Amino acid sequence: MFPKKQIFFVFGLSKSGRAATEFLLSHGAIVYIYDDNPCDRVEQVACGLAEKGARRIKSEDLPRTPDLCDVLVLSPGIPIDHPIAVAFKRNGRAVVGETELAARYLRAPVFAVTGTNGKTTTVSMLAETLKRGGYFAEACGNIGTPMIEFCGMGEQGIAVAEISSFQMETLQSLCPHIAIVLNITEDHLNRHYNMENYVFLKAKLLKNMTESEYAILNYDDETVRGFAEKTKAKVLYFSLKDRVRGAYYENGDLYCGKEKIMAADELSLGGVHNIQNALAVIIAAKLAGVKTETIAGALRTFKGVRHRIESLGEYDGVEYVDDSKGTNVDATIKGVAAMKKDVVLLLGGKNKGYDYHKLFNGLKGTKVVHAVLYGENRFELLKAANEQGFTEFSLCGGGLAFATRVAALKAERGQAVLLSPASASFDEFSSYEERGEQFAQIVRSLADGKGTGASAVADDAAVEEQNGEQDG
Repeated sequence: MFPKKQIFFVFGLSKSGRAATEFLLSHGAIVYIYDDNPCDRVEQVACGLAEKGARRIKSEDLPRTPDLCDVLVLSPGIPIDHPIAVAFKRNGRAVVGETELAARYLRAPVFAVTGTNGKTTTVSMLAETLKRGGYFAEACGNIGTPMIEFCGMGEQGIAVAEISSFQMETLQSLCPHIAIVLNITEDHLNRHYNMENYVFLKAKLLKNMTESEYAILNYDDETVRGFAEKTKAKVLYFSLKDRVRGAYYENGDLYCGKEKIMAADELSLGGVHNIQNALAVIIAAKLAGVKTETIAGALRTFKGVRHRIESLGEYDGVEYVDDSKGTNVDATIKGVAAMKKDVVLLLGGKNKGYDYHKLFNGLKGTKVVHAVLYGENRFELLKAANEQGFTEFSLCGGGLAFATRVAALKAERGQAVLLSPASASFDEFSSYEERGEQFAQIVRSLADGKGTGASAVADDAAVEEQNGEQDG
């Protein structure tokens, strides 16, 4: 790829699209840009990039781009089978993403993390542990900071990258020094069509690795364990059940090889899934040469990530917990399992192709005492709940604000209201982050008693709940 001699079309101006455009402009490329989102934020980004030399494309000019440009840089939010991407491929043009550009120019070693759930927590935990060990390590990728922004860090740093299945669609060149695969469960089937495609994309992370790299795999996940056959890298495992070659949990303690690292109850984050995340981090940090006491110290004090089992405080004896990052069934079940109190659970949003029967079956025997079903997919949730014999629920016709007030009414002192929707946010919000921020604002309004609190809507909520139960 020769930016000074090629013409690029950046389609989608999210963080990654903006970063890719700025990188290409800085390397002397001609760059056309477009985003079909009319919001003020996108317009502001587009204007800023135009001031730096990018050329804006109008919607009526889109059909010309496969003839005009050599390379399509596709936002991860746009599927690979979009008509523009298909047209570029038919014309023999390259289709890449920002992460693929970064992989071609980044000189720092990459420690890459993928999986359905736990990526952000593991990436953040690993980056913090490596920093404690004396490395210049930066979390990047799907976690929020585009990888391409670290192309100037040089060989002395470590890029700790979260890699999503969306990014995998356009990723060909990445060869991580260490690759971690945490788990594979049903997710994004509305985009990837079936589990076979989804699993294939996750396995792509390992395809370029050689005998000098390391793959860290979840031994307890049969699909992930099978990835050992798809790579030339040295394979190490982590497990909650077996003594494996790598790291494992035994009698309440975490081990790497025969060495005890720490007790599991010393971890700053609760939940079985965070023990798994910590085991993966321990292996990677050990491979990097970080001392045992440094690893244990980092894991004891790690603060966690935003919108993942994040306590927002307690009001009128009820704790409110933001797990907006729980966008799929498995993540929600794990989020509930991490709770120590009885839970009123907020469920709903946009379906990504899930079988919600698995959700309500998984909630049996947990601390969930009531569920509030809301959002675009509430009737799909309702149907699955009824068919699984889950009867403790309310159905809300409004959005998150109304559903939260209903949950506040249902929750008793000593219980928690948990937002872990098992759904995407796109029916009402632009991202799970925005959903989590809005939830925090709603909770603050309940605490402040500004007319949006429980007492102000009790009558309306009762009517809505009754109507919902009749619909069931």
